[in-house]
Amino acid sequence: MSDTDRLPVFPSQGTRMMMKHRLMGAQKSHCLLKRKIDALQYRFRTILKKIIDTKALMAEVMKEAAFSLTEAKFANPDFVYMVTNSIPKKALVKIKTHTENVAGVTLPHFDYVVEGTDSFGLAGLSRGGQHLSKLKKSFQEAGKLLVDLATLQTSFITLDEVIKVTNRRVNAIEYVIIPKIERTVRYIISELDELEREEFYRLKKIQDKKKLKTQREAEFQKRRHFLEAATAWEVDDDDFIFD
Repeated sequence: MSDTDRLPVFPSQGTRMMMKHRLMGAQKSHCLLKRKIDALQYRFRTILKKIIDTKALMAEVMKEAAFSLTEAKFANPDFVYMVTNSIPKKALVKIKTHTENVAGVTLPHFDYVVEGTDSFGLAGLSRGGQHLSKLKKSFQEAGKLLVDLATLQTSFITLDEVIKVTNRRVNAIEYVIIPKIERTVRYIISELDELEREEFYRLKKIQDKKKLKTQREAEFQKRRHFLEAATAWEVDDDDFIFD
């Protein structure tokens, strides 16, 4: 195992426990990020389906709005000049925004809001009033669909970027961080086992040396007692008197 395949740590019991806690944290983070990706992908697919349906509906609504504009112009050609020359200072239709939290991701949401009264309520009293009412309704519906489509497109792009980033994090944890920590734990365990074997061998050698030292001391004591006994015997021989 090369040094690049594991973390640079000193093998000890404390480091081993720290690496195990770190491994548990990485596995928990991986599990939570996987759940987050599942939730985001579900919302992503739901938004994609809504975008497809809204675009299909948008084509029909815009076709109907364009046809209603043609009918209104045919019924009363002068309403266009009246509308363009009497534009109010304040907008009747406004877009309000708020945010929505989806699995920790903030998604913008746009609302189509009508404030105030219709400035062109008197338009069409002379002629073409029915066609003008249909035209207003068609374009209001088209405006609402455009706002909804903007919300869906913005959420779609945001979720796409977040899913890509989260996928990279999950892959990094799964294929880089967790294997490196596991190799580090195995390295620490192998080093601790080797140190334990060395300590056992050292203690065994110390015990052998102690036993050898005890045996030598016992032999030395035996020789000492033998020499003392022999010396005492020689001293006793001098006391004998021969006639």
